[in-house]
Amino acid sequence: MRRIVGPLVLSTVLLLSGCATDKRSDSLSHTLLEYANAVRWDGFEAAQQFVDPKVREAHPITDFDRQRFSQLRVSDYDDGNGPIPGSDPNEVRQTVDIGLINLHTQAERHIIDHQVWKYDQAKNKWWLETGLPNLDLAAPANTNY
Repeated sequence: MRRIVGPLVLSTVLLLSGCATDKRSDSLSHTLLEYANAVRWDGFEAAQQFVDPKVREAHPITDFDRQRFSQLRVSDYDDGNGPIPGSDPNEVRQTVDIGLINLHTQAERHIIDHQVWKYDQAKNKWWLETGLPNLDLAAPANTNY
């Protein structure tokens, strides 16, 4: 009987861990898509809901930030090759090129946003640990056609 129980328990644990991995992966795919849509269509304030609550509390959106966000529209959100595994199994990193158009000048600029996402197993939720993109890092778009 013991010979059967050991492999049975091991099989059950492996099956459940595989399900957890699928659940985490599905949650990541959904979260990254929703975040990209929030940035692209709803604006940075809507994207703030994806930022880890501890990071939000430590770095709240200021009135100045709101004014800057209201002057910009996202023209492009390119996540390149998508997320790559981070330093632990509950972390992924992603580099995104975000195109921004200033509504007043119609000038386009780009931000390279280095994102770190962490998985909260208790809530089955991914949180953006790096906060919203730093608009001060926006560089002029390549205008050599």
